[in-house]
Amino acid sequence: MPENPHHASLNAILAEARSRVTALRVSAAELERAAAAGPAVRPFPGDVGGTVGLIAEVKRRSPSQGAIRTDLDPVVHARAYLRGGAMAVSVLTEGTHFGGSLEDLSRVAAAVSVPVLRKDFILDELQIMEARAAGASAVLLIARAVSPEQLRMLGKAARTWGLATLVEVHAEAELDAALAARPSVLGVNARDLTTFDLDLRGAEQIISRVPAGVTVVAESGVERRADVERLAAAGADLVLVGTSVARHGDPEGAVRELVGVKRESGVRS
Repeated sequence: MPENPHHASLNAILAEARSRVTALRVSAAELERAAAAGPAVRPFPGDVGGTVGLIAEVKRRSPSQGAIRTDLDPVVHARAYLRGGAMAVSVLTEGTHFGGSLEDLSRVAAAVSVPVLRKDFILDELQIMEARAAGASAVLLIARAVSPEQLRMLGKAARTWGLATLVEVHAEAELDAALAARPSVLGVNARDLTTFDLDLRGAEQIISRVPAGVTVVAESGVERRADVERLAAAGADLVLVGTSVARHGDPEGAVRELVGVKRESGVRS
């Protein structure tokens, strides 16, 4: 049976990430010094309060959407997001498939006062050091991309460097490994990284099963305020929004449309 072309894309992304890690090994000592001298880490996610917090993403393109906003200026967008009410900024740093870079991350972190998340395919502590050196306050760790033991080790490495972790799952089977990695916040991605299909109903079911003491971020598929309300009803504390705000001609207004949705207490037991 031929391999699913989308699955091949995920494999290719991970293979490229492994190649980048290998290339970083020659400068490990230099990276460690840069990370140790990195700017102060901002608390992430902070007190969400009574409404669903919004993390807005700097994103030029993606494998599922193609070109989103190729002329995007990360600093201009990030500042617009904050004016609209975002509580944190996510910056995609993967270059080949998402059009991002570590320079985008360092520019945004230097330009805003809120926590910045490095969103990438992180497989090694060297990438966590890179994030710390560039000014990130948190890193994304994807349960599907590594073994449960690697996930725990990466979570521990991030904590050692003072960074928060957004540990992401898509399937309920990934939940135990994600929780064992002691996430600062647990991400539930409605998009399947293998097929790129979107399943908000499946995401709602997973969110409802996350223990009440764990902060949950709903990722992918948020286009309208009604989507935020739907995810809040399932028990989400925050939403991470990328494509719909990144491609918008008025990113500040796009974010403002999505913030202020009341959090639902007592949904998760």
